[in-house]
Amino acid sequence: MIARLSPKRIVFGDHAPTLRITLTSVILALLCLVWIYPFLWMVSTSLKSNMEMFANPGLIPQDFMWDNYRRAWVEANMGRYFFNTLIVTVGSVFLVTVSTAMLGYVLGRYRFPGRTTFFIAFVATVFIPQGFTIIPVFELLSMMGLSSNLFGLTLATSGHAMVVFVVLFAGYFSQLPKELEEAARVEGVTFFKIFWYVMLPLARPMVVTVVIMQVLHAWNDFLLPLVITLANPAIRTLSVGIYAFKGEQSIDWTGMSAAATISIVPVVILFVLLQRYFINGLAGAVKG
Repeated sequence: MIARLSPKRIVFGDHAPTLRITLTSVILALLCLVWIYPFLWMVSTSLKSNMEMFANPGLIPQDFMWDNYRRAWVEANMGRYFFNTLIVTVGSVFLVTVSTAMLGYVLGRYRFPGRTTFFIAFVATVFIPQGFTIIPVFELLSMMGLSSNLFGLTLATSGHAMVVFVVLFAGYFSQLPKELEEAARVEGVTFFKIFWYVMLPLARPMVVTVVIMQVLHAWNDFLLPLVITLANPAIRTLSVGIYAFKGEQSIDWTGMSAAATISIVPVVILFVLLQRYFINGLAGAVKG
């Protein structure tokens, strides 16, 4: 009897991992459908007329209204807002990546008096709501004469949420071997060159992680650009421009959906292309 039962156990044991993988895949696929349904609904609505949006609840439009995208891009000035957002995003990504990488390198690799106190005070600022800092930021930009141009908006966008990036860089740099710096110092390499040519290239996954997170923040930020662009609507970003589809008496849902699709597609493409580096960067920072 044992000889007869053992093959069945072996067969069952061989199929058990496959069954678990299949069930896990099915469950995850269902969860993914739940998560991506709003995105699919948005794309579907962007291709419908306002009347069909309420009459046809399905995801497949009866008549594909591609004119909604032309109307959003040209008539609603989403083309100008797109390039405004691109300028602000690229500028803030450069400023944030360089500054947080240098600060994270110092905090992660060096020990100096007051380091712990500074680090705690620095991290504590992450608990301050953005709404409390908008007025001081706007006043500072006004004093500098930058409250109504894209450069001022770029600086303001670069100053928010930097704490998280510094902590991630500090955790990543702290796990790198000290022998790299010691060998560079023996060769007479300066502090800045050690950081720029030795340590920063090794932190490429972390750099990509910070780039993706800052792109998401700068591209989707709404409250700060809304306040800064009140005096100059020409420098509006996409998120503020999409809000303009909401009127006092009605809402242009199809135009808003088309504008939102234009806004979100570049971010989705960027994340799909760089997701491997994003995951590796977070894993390395947590490990460190």
